[in-house]
Amino acid sequence: MVPVLSNPKHERFAQELAKGSSASAAYVAAGYAKSDSNASRLSGNEKVRSRVEELLGEGAEKAGVTIERIVAELAKVGFANMGDFLKATTSGDPFFVYAELTDEQKAALAEVTVEDFKEGRGEDARDVRRIKFKLHDKLGALEKLGKHLGMFKDKVELTGKDGKDLPVTPVTIFQLPDNGRG
Repeated sequence: MVPVLSNPKHERFAQELAKGSSASAAYVAAGYAKSDSNASRLSGNEKVRSRVEELLGEGAEKAGVTIERIVAELAKVGFANMGDFLKATTSGDPFFVYAELTDEQKAALAEVTVEDFKEGRGEDARDVRRIKFKLHDKLGALEKLGKHLGMFKDKVELTGKDGKDLPVTPVTIFQLPDNGRG
């Protein structure tokens, strides 16, 4: 556990960073004169970084946010199947019954729209209910899950034999003669 920072300005700076303020804004809010370089330097201070991490962790803990819970929610969206939301009449026409959805299925729903209207005129008019539903972004959820599990890399590191650094070969840059061609 990281105690409250002994320097009150550093503590305020850390709290502002934990709230989502930029380093420059946090620096000014802590009572310092505006200085982007000093704000950057202070945000890199190990004690300040540790304090910010603790404050963020406390906030997540109070909100009940855990990695496991986030992964579970992403999985609900990523593995939702449109077919699990529909039933079929005896003639094969699809229909949607919200009341029969599980909480897991409801978590994957982004939108449900219900339209009631009359179709036709006079005695031939009939009541129609149109229900549309949309699921959250399945591919986005799967990508986030994959990144969390280390399946996708944003950065590729190249190394030589046995993981050693690749040799760097110096290159000499020279200029070709102009020969009057511009």
